[in-house]
Amino acid sequence: MRGLVLAAALAFSIASAASAQSMPEMHDMDHGAHFAEPPPASESPSPEMDMDSMHPEHATEEASDAVVGDEPAPAPPTDHAADGVFDPAVMEAAREQLRREHGRALITKVMLNLGEYRVQDKGDQGYRWEGEARIGGNINRLVLKSEGEGVVSSGLDSAELQALYSRAVTPFFDLQAGVRQDFEPTSRRTYATLGFEGLAPYWFLTQGALFVSDHGDVLARFEGSYDIRLFQRLILQPQAEINLAAQDVPEAGVGAGLSSIELGLRLRYELRREFAPYIGFSYDQVFGETADLARSDGDGSSDYGFVVGLRAWF
Repeated sequence: MRGLVLAAALAFSIASAASAQSMPEMHDMDHGAHFAEPPPASESPSPEMDMDSMHPEHATEEASDAVVGDEPAPAPPTDHAADGVFDPAVMEAAREQLRREHGRALITKVMLNLGEYRVQDKGDQGYRWEGEARIGGNINRLVLKSEGEGVVSSGLDSAELQALYSRAVTPFFDLQAGVRQDFEPTSRRTYATLGFEGLAPYWFLTQGALFVSDHGDVLARFEGSYDIRLFQRLILQPQAEINLAAQDVPEAGVGAGLSSIELGLRLRYELRREFAPYIGFSYDQVFGETADLARSDGDGSSDYGFVVGLRAWF
């Protein structure tokens, strides 16, 4: 039996080799006959024409002209098939809910960026807060911002509240305008405010504002921070704030030019995304006339301290 199988395999191999030797001759004859009579030039498509027709821009333009044209969009349908099966009033309520959640949603958020207790280099114990609340849609919002600081032994040093109309001008930036009210114990002023807030390239959170007071004082402020995710829930956040003034404002302890810089480094752990205690370090430095005013009041031109606090939002 095995000999029969080997004989059949040998015969099949010989037949295949003979067929393979004869096929090139037939292929050459067909190939020569095919090119002996080339097709007419008029029937041969031009390479340039082929490339143009295959270009996406040409294809898109032709398709859009042929299918869409330049007519206005048709009116949306007013008949709904579901109304024939379910109660039309119930279905209209469902469609209204859909419209409200996709483009007409009312979004609210309260954010406590900083709520901290600080031990300063001179042994003083201080506190600081910074946060905002917002309500509105994807484009237009009302934003309330507040920040302030003080010393436990002497009380509040400064506090302010801003009420701003915020409008999204790009997918990542809002333009803001409104008023700012200071509640400092020694200087109470009201400012017109124009600023911006948004997410810069490489995920830098930035904001800045120009303030013009009812006394003619012109101030500016710029802030930036960046979240470095060391682990899924452990985030290191460097932060910087720069304050400038166009003229001396002795009542507020501010001098013209670069008045102060604050640097901070905070490490937070997100027990939940909305609840994150942190520890860190902050450093404040005043310059120029602002430093002279601080020294005349018995304060130094720089200050640093260790902080412990909470970042939360809902």
